[in-house]
Amino acid sequence: MRVFLVAGEPSGDRLGGALMEGLRTLVPDVQFDGVGGPLMQAQGLESRFPMSELSVMGLVEVLPKFFHLKRRIAETANAVLDTQPDVLITIDSPDFSLRVAKIVKAQSDIRTVHYVAPSVWAWRPGRADKMAKVIDHVLALLPFEPPYMERAGMECDFVGHPVATEPVATKDDIRTFRATHDLGDAPILLTLPGSRRGEVERLAPIFGAALRRYLQDRPDVRVVVPAVAHMVDTVAQHVQSWPGKPVVVDPRNIPSDQAVAQKRAAFATADLALAASGTVSLELAAQATPMVIAYNLNWLTTRIAKRMVKLDTVTLVNLVSETRTVPECLLDDCQPDKIADALSQVAVHPNAQREAMVTTMERLGRGGEAPGLRAAKAVLSRMSA
Repeated sequence: MRVFLVAGEPSGDRLGGALMEGLRTLVPDVQFDGVGGPLMQAQGLESRFPMSELSVMGLVEVLPKFFHLKRRIAETANAVLDTQPDVLITIDSPDFSLRVAKIVKAQSDIRTVHYVAPSVWAWRPGRADKMAKVIDHVLALLPFEPPYMERAGMECDFVGHPVATEPVATKDDIRTFRATHDLGDAPILLTLPGSRRGEVERLAPIFGAALRRYLQDRPDVRVVVPAVAHMVDTVAQHVQSWPGKPVVVDPRNIPSDQAVAQKRAAFATADLALAASGTVSLELAAQATPMVIAYNLNWLTTRIAKRMVKLDTVTLVNLVSETRTVPECLLDDCQPDKIADALSQVAVHPNAQREAMVTTMERLGRGGEAPGLRAAKAVLSRMSA
């Protein structure tokens, strides 16, 4: 069996790696090709080009890289057509992935699977109908998503979210992390300004200003900043002026499994977190770390997003648990004073989020079969149907 996979950012690489492991368990002689990051490469993928080239977010942010991305889309689609795999699996990054699938479908009958349903329940509901023209099967991370995809004409399976089945850091893990980074017994504020260059450059100055306000009366708090490998130097440069003697957690030069365990320990060590919007809210919930979510885009993209978003929250913990316990400072509200106030509120009442976190993990599959294996079974069963 030959499988061509395409992932465009760290969260997709994580999903892809788990799916590949599941496929290899069920089909030991499976062959992989495509584009992915270190976790997919650890499962045997030789990425055709660096995945980091695709980690771009925002309507305006894409423009400077438009022609380069267009070339990569054509290059990737041609590779699929040349190799004729049994299935093309695109993972998240819909602006790139679905364009590749469109070219492939126009010139072949190769089966297409997209992993991560588009959030049509939040904005741009018409995306499902457009997607159905080029995608045969969707693997959904959230339990309420299959009906949206099926109504548009695609097969869809809820396969669970990988964060729900990952280990929880132990007390020994936390002690080791504190000792390794010379944190002593200090309270820890985890700060996560994003995994993409544009996010970090936009959010780091705002987060830094918010920390200065929040830490004015908290001189004992230490700031810990986990970074993805390709952003370590950029993050380190931005946090130099932050208070709290920031520690940048560097995943480079260590095996990928150790890097994941180190990040997990960092999350569990924290008493409180300030994070960019995204999947990271689920990673924090998995380690029971109270959080504030903040995010901003450039002026034009913000104006467009405000017109298109249909929900009153974008944080997955809030959505899956059907609560609103995680404070958000989004778009025009992504301001240092508002973020600092939200951090202060959560610091006083950190347990308000605990129940919602437990509910979220249960609904995403905690205690059940590994999502990567569930996803692999769903891919294979639909192919043989």
